[in-house]
Amino acid sequence: MTGSFLSQSSDGQPDEVVVALSNAPDIQLAKRIAHMLVEEYLAACVNLGAPCLSMYMWEGRLEGAEEVPMVIKTTRGQVPALIERLRQLHPYEVPELLVLPVLGGLQSYMEWVRAQARQQQ
Repeated sequence: MTGSFLSQSSDGQPDEVVVALSNAPDIQLAKRIAHMLVEEYLAACVNLGAPCLSMYMWEGRLEGAEEVPMVIKTTRGQVPALIERLRQLHPYEVPELLVLPVLGGLQSYMEWVRAQARQQQ
């Protein structure tokens, strides 16, 4: 498994707003990850959800773990750096990270996300 963003389409623009989904094993780490991603302009905003139970198969066994969901708003152009930073900050061997396209939204909010993600480019 590589750390690259393999599903990026060739016609995607770096300024396109995307939502990335991840999780953390506890609220303290979720806060730390959110803080770092926003402070480093890899995300405009990170929402932390209430702890929830995740059920999954890992190495042939059914596992269950409480995790804190993270909803990360950023741009397509920041995704490679976001992936790299998340891998550095996250303790899991295979951290969840799904990147979803945003089909639309409040124009002023979308512009704000783009402006925040541009700060370090």
